[in-house]
Amino acid sequence: MQKVFNSAEEALDGLLSDGMFIAAGGFGLCGIPELLIAAIREAGVKDLTVASNNAGVDDFGLGLLLQTRQVKKMISSYVGENDTFMQQYLSGELELEFNPQGTLAERMRAGGAGIPGFYTKTGVGTVIAEGKDHKDFDGQTYILERGIVADISIVKAWKGDAQGNLIYRKTARNFNPNAATCGKVCIAEVEEIVPVGSLDPDMIHTPGIFVNRLIVGQHEKRIEQKTVRAA
Repeated sequence: MQKVFNSAEEALDGLLSDGMFIAAGGFGLCGIPELLIAAIREAGVKDLTVASNNAGVDDFGLGLLLQTRQVKKMISSYVGENDTFMQQYLSGELELEFNPQGTLAERMRAGGAGIPGFYTKTGVGTVIAEGKDHKDFDGQTYILERGIVADISIVKAWKGDAQGNLIYRKTARNFNPNAATCGKVCIAEVEEIVPVGSLDPDMIHTPGIFVNRLIVGQHEKRIEQKTVRAA
């Protein structure tokens, strides 16, 4: 099966529709699938539900989809860097499902592993637990969280091969491996495509069996909050 496509637009062709559910990898602005996000913006699909650790910033990452009001609902653990997100949420335009960071990661991992739900102590006694099933195990109360299965997942890796085997680098390994497995179709963008067989099997973070489509491209390395030391 041919997995390598020439552009983000080609890789997304035939997959996008209004109202779909997208899982996106990355942590802050590190390891985000920025090329695929930009292509989704250009495609103009709307009423999207997006599961992602964060919502980007106002003019970058998932913030671009918020600018154009293509997102109906965010499932996130941190949204503090995005004024557009705040304004839309407070005005009632944008629905938000807050998840503790570890819970969101496990929801993606569980969905990719075919696990429909799991119990966790995180969030018990808070608004996170409202409306969720509670169960006691060994004298402790846990709440039921559902696994995430998205229509598509979009991820960003450092290196990949034509079979879709992926290696993430450092912070970009947060959420990307979990997001990659929980989409019915996974599209990955990488900085470099290497020959099949050249990746050390012990270093592969996402096996190619989970990846359906692949693109290569240049990525911008942004910093959310630049802090410098006085000379």
